[in-house]
Amino acid sequence: MEKHRIGLISDTHGLLRPEARFALSGVICIIHAGDICNAGVLEQLEEIAPVIAVRGNNDRGDWAQRLQEKEVLEVGGVKVMVVHDLQDLDIDPAVEGIKVVVSGHSHRPVVKKERGVLFVNSGSAGPRRFRLPISVGFLEISDGVPKAELEMLEVD
Repeated sequence: MEKHRIGLISDTHGLLRPEARFALSGVICIIHAGDICNAGVLEQLEEIAPVIAVRGNNDRGDWAQRLQEKEVLEVGGVKVMVVHDLQDLDIDPAVEGIKVVVSGHSHRPVVKKERGVLFVNSGSAGPRRFRLPISVGFLEISDGVPKAELEMLEVD
């Protein structure tokens, strides 16, 4: 059985919490869905696993210009699209053969399935916004079947 576990993180806004680093240890790669706000966050994540990142609406500067607004990758035979804000999704993922869409922006962690496409927003792992949780997510692909889970982090 082929199994891939991918870490999902978003909206760090310049803060990579130790709790997030710990939670993401052991994954084969990390997807950052934007609003990184500091190249150092990506460097720290690279110490854990290879990183795929997209540019969020708050990512500015030379380092951020190297990031795309959308990325498509294939893991274990499953096409995954990464976009910061779902409002910028200008295709029908089901028609394009994309099985998973990873996003951020709202700071609200959610996993839902629509028309055969798994939508995952890992929430925000950075500074707390309103009363929303601090969270990361995981995408697990086993024998070509994706499933996602969220992990709420206990932080001070």
